[in-house]
Amino acid sequence: MQREYMFQLLKQMKDGDQQAFRTMYDATYQDVYRTVSFLVDHPQDREDVMNEIYLQMWTSLANYDTNRPFLFWLHGLVIRQVQRFRVKRWRRFRIFERIRDFAREESHWDQPSVLMDGTNQLISQAIQKLTDKQRAVIILRFFHDYTLEEIATILDIPLGTVKSRYHAGIQALRKNIWNLPPERMEKINDY
Repeated sequence: MQREYMFQLLKQMKDGDQQAFRTMYDATYQDVYRTVSFLVDHPQDREDVMNEIYLQMWTSLANYDTNRPFLFWLHGLVIRQVQRFRVKRWRRFRIFERIRDFAREESHWDQPSVLMDGTNQLISQAIQKLTDKQRAVIILRFFHDYTLEEIATILDIPLGTVKSRYHAGIQALRKNIWNLPPERMEKINDY
């Protein structure tokens, strides 16, 4: 989407134009859903998180600084909503831990065309094995091309922590994708 057109949509959205919101939703949905899919395991939870993300986008649009890139702001919103979701899930787990079985189910890839676009299943499965914190850094770095400094800003954590999670994530990926072709590994490590 062109930057100027996106800026016009944002202005219309700030004025309460629901059609502009719908257009922005259509333009960003797949990108946001792919990110959420890597960070949230269960498909039903993903839909809940997606609803929260776009509700939050609509309600906090007044706080958006139009001098900053919109997608940068949106990805920060995605990460914060996923973190809130995890806190809520953890609280539910504590309440119902004696009566529910929270054994982690194998990830369900319900929309392979969305999830596998631009990557392959081997890498996707290896990413799912990372810790939540490592996965967030890896997704922001490789699927959205953010620098480590930008990731630190989005996650609101020190740069050193981002670097630590990044390198630990890369090490884990190397361990899990030992037969990855060398040219792909070089591409992954190129930052």
